[in-house]
Amino acid sequence: MRARLFLRLTPLAVAAIAGSLACAPRTARADVKEITIAQQFGVAYLPLIVMRHKKLIERHAEKLGIAGLEVTWSTFGSGADMNVALISGRLDFASGGVAPVLQIWDRTRGNLAVKGVASLGSLPLYLNTVNPKVRTIKDFTSADRIALPAVKVSIQALLLQMAASQAYGEGKQDTLDSLTVGMTHPQAFAALLSGTEITAHFAAAPFQNQQLKDPRVRRVLSSYDVLGGPATLNSLYTTTKFKADNPKVFAAVLASLREAVVLINRDKAWAAGIYIAEEKSKADPGFVLSIISDPEIDFTTTPRGFIKFADFMFKTRRIKEMPASWKDVFFSDLHSEAGS
Repeated sequence: MRARLFLRLTPLAVAAIAGSLACAPRTARADVKEITIAQQFGVAYLPLIVMRHKKLIERHAEKLGIAGLEVTWSTFGSGADMNVALISGRLDFASGGVAPVLQIWDRTRGNLAVKGVASLGSLPLYLNTVNPKVRTIKDFTSADRIALPAVKVSIQALLLQMAASQAYGEGKQDTLDSLTVGMTHPQAFAALLSGTEITAHFAAAPFQNQQLKDPRVRRVLSSYDVLGGPATLNSLYTTTKFKADNPKVFAAVLASLREAVVLINRDKAWAAGIYIAEEKSKADPGFVLSIISDPEIDFTTTPRGFIKFADFMFKTRRIKEMPASWKDVFFSDLHSEAGS
């Protein structure tokens, strides 16, 4: 099994690594026999959890003539850390929010050319607070601290900037950035409810739903409020080089993701049980089922709302290139779907 070293690098360093890897000589070879896939915390990653539980990638790979494929699963706290691991070659497939996907797509154009494999689903994110004085984001003060997976670069951080731009005016998207603190969802969940300096958490399911069962917690906004409707939360992505060098493995991963989505939508009670077992969650099965059965949640491989995110990121100089379409950001294998 390959050793792994995960580092935090600047965007310039990431681009340099990507360029050097892209220029390395390529020789014809068979698909790899081992891959590493990363996920984060929460119900949003249920398709990957089902893939892991059912060993779907291994099964599809065997059908394509690759017997004994070894799949290693890793868990990260943020998409930013995953991007560094993907670019440095320590990771084959990453999964994360729209913001990290668009950033790595933008920074690797012309070298490793990272693109999306498929969406994992459209799910809302809630900004919750225990501060009774906070009814809208304009009520936050310098005494508040808002926990989210990664400052500036996570999808929650981007959504907070989009909400700030709407509340305070164009050009003032950074208004609340000084209040944000990078924490994993489990850490933030505990911090919000235990009386620390953390007074708000831009969370994800099931953490946001569990928090709202506490009478002290109030929802300030939903990501759907900011975006004007449902949008992709997370996607699976990899480099163009990996896809070109390993076409069968890539096909097996995409086929596995499609199958996992079908299985989840066919039997959500079963899927809830898989989530609890695989994540070693203490949540009640009925509670998890209520979350994934919420009509606002749609497990689908079809990307939604990418251009809304991209437009904001381009205007605020978070990305240098504005994609003409969501298809620019995803591999052609997905282009037949009705994305946005």
